[in-house]
Amino acid sequence: MFLDGEEWQAKFRDFQTEAWRLETLPEYRMPQEAEEFRRFRSGETFAGPFEDYWTGLIRRCKENGGSIGRVHILSRPLSDYLRFEFQRYYAHSARAGEDIRILDVTGRENPLSGIQDFWMFDKKTIVLMNYEPDGRQVNREVYRGDPNPFIECQQIAISESVPFLEYVSKIDLRS
Repeated sequence: MFLDGEEWQAKFRDFQTEAWRLETLPEYRMPQEAEEFRRFRSGETFAGPFEDYWTGLIRRCKENGGSIGRVHILSRPLSDYLRFEFQRYYAHSARAGEDIRILDVTGRENPLSGIQDFWMFDKKTIVLMNYEPDGRQVNREVYRGDPNPFIECQQIAISESVPFLEYVSKIDLRS
């Protein structure tokens, strides 16, 4: 089953305790970010912190005892897109309470090599995020098999990663 529109939004509205994502790409080409990314690359900075749908969802989830999190697997040097994502989105989301973590595989083996991006809801519903190699999204697909391999991926990703705010405190985001 391919997800879009209301069906996709319902995943975030209806999960009970946890929404978690694995990100593996150095760039995501999302049409709704194109103009902001262009401005970022031209040197514009972003005001913040800001409150939007996502940060509101994070806060509501935490207030109700749940969690939203992700691990982004990357290697340095950071792509322009990752620097943009870190400054524009991750910094605000982490401060709102999203458990964002970084698994930097620079100079080491990737413990999750070959694993594709996915969202996991309540450790039972898996949505595979399908992308072209350049980061353009193809679709979102509900996985119908056993969620245990994805739960194991989550455990590895979390144990091998560091919190986002700790990670960025030790690197230069300007280059």
